[in-house]
Amino acid sequence: MARAASGIPDRTTAGSASLNRPRSALLQLLLAIALLAAGPAPAGEDLWNRLHAGGYVLLIRHAATDPGVGDPPGFKLGDCATQRNLNAAGRAQARQLGGTLKKRGIPVAATRSSRWCRCLETAQLAFGKAQPWPLLDNTFETPERREPQMRQIRAALAQPVTGGNLVLVTHGVNILALTGISPAESEIVIVRPAGNGMLQLIGRLTSDS
Repeated sequence: MARAASGIPDRTTAGSASLNRPRSALLQLLLAIALLAAGPAPAGEDLWNRLHAGGYVLLIRHAATDPGVGDPPGFKLGDCATQRNLNAAGRAQARQLGGTLKKRGIPVAATRSSRWCRCLETAQLAFGKAQPWPLLDNTFETPERREPQMRQIRAALAQPVTGGNLVLVTHGVNILALTGISPAESEIVIVRPAGNGMLQLIGRLTSDS
């Protein structure tokens, strides 16, 4: 799967972006410092090998959808027919993602997902099941809730992951807020709890890496 050259489609309004620019710039700087301190990011095969030991959090953006931004007006959280959903290519991406992790023997301790249908379907096709977790819900339409929601996620991930790796299927806008990375559809961004409500960025993978 190729990475999207233009980044994620989810984006805030110009006004919100302007207000958040200083904070976003500070986040980018802190992430850059952390990466420099940690040394070069592991390459693909090294990353896959690390995942065999478990203990990581795999942030996965939902697979490909029909073209669009956000959801149609009047969408309902519990009604997939009102949402922007996976297309055929996305369903194939999700199956490939799950097949790759299974083929490589990557242990999965648990899978959680945003309650949006495109995330739940990605998780179910890739991993067979997923626990809906409201903290992973889309913040594209509610930018005022994004920062407190991301703080709650970081706090919830404060403890080391045991029994494999924790898979979190969510939205590009959320992964961007957590890591400073705009992932491609179905891309994996790997982090690890670093204490004090912080996440250490480890690297990123696609199922064809």
